[in-house]
Amino acid sequence: MENGRLIVITGPSGVGKGTLLRSLLKRHPELHLSISATTRSPRLNEVDGRNYYFVTRDAFQEMVDQSELLEWAEFAGNDYGTPRRPVEHSIQQGKWVVLEIELEGARQIRQTFPSALRIFVLPPSLETLESRLRGRGQDSEEAIARRLSRAKAEIDAANEFDVQVINDDLELALSKIESAVFAEQRVNSP
Repeated sequence: MENGRLIVITGPSGVGKGTLLRSLLKRHPELHLSISATTRSPRLNEVDGRNYYFVTRDAFQEMVDQSELLEWAEFAGNDYGTPRRPVEHSIQQGKWVVLEIELEGARQIRQTFPSALRIFVLPPSLETLESRLRGRGQDSEEAIARRLSRAKAEIDAANEFDVQVINDDLELALSKIESAVFAEQRVNSP
């Protein structure tokens, strides 16, 4: 992989982006995951600097004010953003960097990195998405309702993306993501 590349994966909360991404990175260690900054508290077993950079609201706002974030958005009452320098440095070194971000941030990336491959992960249905959110056992009823309401609006934006993948079967969805990510590489191979 001589040329660096930015790959954006987005979709509604609970759609399985994290599970798909973990599987993708396990199969393709040449891909590099960008770590986001967030103002939310760590969940059980999350580690600062590995899962997210957990920062205060003041520190996050300073990052915004100093243009240190490639993209940022508020989601479910918390702020999330991608630190600019590590991503740009990795791409300049020829690495392929994957961002797992929310819709608003993905739209910002369309402006700042128009050559990025943008993938939208869809649930098979809203009922399935609700079941997945409840099954995680991480959110209050109010938070689940907010996430489902937001998911409806996000699903309407799926056509803004280069590739849409329905996560009904994990292996099939992963295969479609791999095909999208590596299609250009196969076309250009001798």
